[in-house]
Amino acid sequence: MEILELIEALEDKVEQSMTIPFWGKGIVDKDELLDMLQEIRVKFPDEMKQAKWVKEERQRIISDAQKEAANIVQGAEDKIVALINEHEITKQAYEQANQIIEKAQTNSHEIRIGANQYADDILRHVEEEMLSVADTIRQNRKELKN
Repeated sequence: MEILELIEALEDKVEQSMTIPFWGKGIVDKDELLDMLQEIRVKFPDEMKQAKWVKEERQRIISDAQKEAANIVQGAEDKIVALINEHEITKQAYEQANQIIEKAQTNSHEIRIGANQYADDILRHVEEEMLSVADTIRQNRKELKN
C-alpha cells in the first residue's frame, strides 16, 4: 500500500472503532494501528525520495528548456546581426562597384577626349605637311611653265 492509502485505512480504523458511551473516546486495536504506522514510516522515505527526484527532474527539465530557449534566442539574434552585416557588406560592395564604374566611365571619357585630341594634332600636322608639299608642288609647276 502507498502512504495515502495507509493513512486512509488508519482513518477508517479510528472511525470504525468502538466508542465508549458518554466519553466520546474510541477503542482501537493498538497493535494493528502501530503496525500501520510502522508501514507508513517505512514507505515514507521512499516516497520522499521519489517526490524529491520528481521535483529535481522537473527543475532540470525547466532549466534545460530555459537554456535551450536562450540558445535559440541567441542564435536568432546572431543570425539577425549576420544578416544585417551581410546587408551592410552587400550595400558597401554595390557602392564600391558603382564608384568603380563611375571612375571607369570618367577615365574612358578622358581617354577618348585625349585620343581625339592626339588624332586631331596628327591630322593637323599631316595637313600642314601636305599643304607645304602642295605649295612646293605648285611652285615647282610654276617654274616648269616658265
